[in-house]
Amino acid sequence: MARVELEKVFKRYGSFETVHGIDLAIKDNEFVVLVGPSGCGKSTILRMIAGLEEISDGTMRIGDRVVNDIDPKSRNVAMVFQNYALYPHKNVFDNMGFSLKMAGLSRNEIKEKVEQAAKVLELTPYLDRKPAALSGGQRQRVAMGRAIVRDPDVFLFDEPLSNLDAQLRTQMRMELKKLHIKMKTTTIYVTHDQVEAMTLADRIVVIKDGTIHQVGTPIEVFEKPKTVFVAKFIGNPPTNIMAGQVAEQGGAKGILCENGMFLPFPHETALEIGRKVLAGIRPDAIAAEEAVNKFSPAWQYDVQVLFSEIVGGQSLLEFDINGTSMVAELDGRHKVDPGTTLKLGFDLDRLFVFDPETNLALDW
Repeated sequence: MARVELEKVFKRYGSFETVHGIDLAIKDNEFVVLVGPSGCGKSTILRMIAGLEEISDGTMRIGDRVVNDIDPKSRNVAMVFQNYALYPHKNVFDNMGFSLKMAGLSRNEIKEKVEQAAKVLELTPYLDRKPAALSGGQRQRVAMGRAIVRDPDVFLFDEPLSNLDAQLRTQMRMELKKLHIKMKTTTIYVTHDQVEAMTLADRIVVIKDGTIHQVGTPIEVFEKPKTVFVAKFIGNPPTNIMAGQVAEQGGAKGILCENGMFLPFPHETALEIGRKVLAGIRPDAIAAEEAVNKFSPAWQYDVQVLFSEIVGGQSLLEFDINGTSMVAELDGRHKVDPGTTLKLGFDLDRLFVFDPETNLALDW
């Protein structure tokens, strides 16, 4: 087991820089998820940790070793790829044991390690089958088994579930989490799927354009986003963002949005009157029907419904307020006809405030 540390790590391809001096410390046994949109640099970071990409500048440590110039096979890390990368002509046993065979282990040692990993992954009945005879989920477990048998210091996962259907992805997420609890190995997992990030991670690293925007637990990242990007990227539907300025109405200080909507601050603030800000409110911080009554009248607004959609036990409601389209995520099943006027309550205790120039969260 090992901690992983990146200090001022850059990646350049000629004059083009894709990773911009990131700092990241991952603790021993921690499950960390790197999440961000396609092309943000998260897979490049993972491949640099694996040794499959060279570091252009900076320092990388795995355990107590600086590994900048250490080849991949000597780093004692194991990587699971998106496309499984199984040998089609070898059966499950030989796929899982191939790296051990290359390392010179005896047949008995290979058999013991493969059978132990197969038991953990519930692959024992399939050891004689070839990949073509397996389902997508079984193939992914074989790829994971191939990593487990090496007993690595660090597991690296590069979008391993993206080729699976939605139901199987959910099942495999649970299997991965249980596997981590059982194996207690440092795990770094790359995905663009925020649901995977929120459900799997001990900590999430949110990346955009080769820069880390925030590192924190799933709850911290969701409830206290440090940038506008984090607020909009983490959470589905994304956070509603409105431009405005700090103002005073009826003796209350708050944000007067450009559409005329006034959001009173729920507590005292040092933000000065007239300061331009961005206001953010998550869709799940908006309530309808009886739940509106738990908010003060100043936190209630009449809106016009544009569209509603029932998603399982929740509903998505797109609405217009003074010419601005917003989305609410409501508990329960609410089917509301377009054009209906509805009263909604906004939980302003969960209001986000950002600087419009830096897009950074303000301490208010």
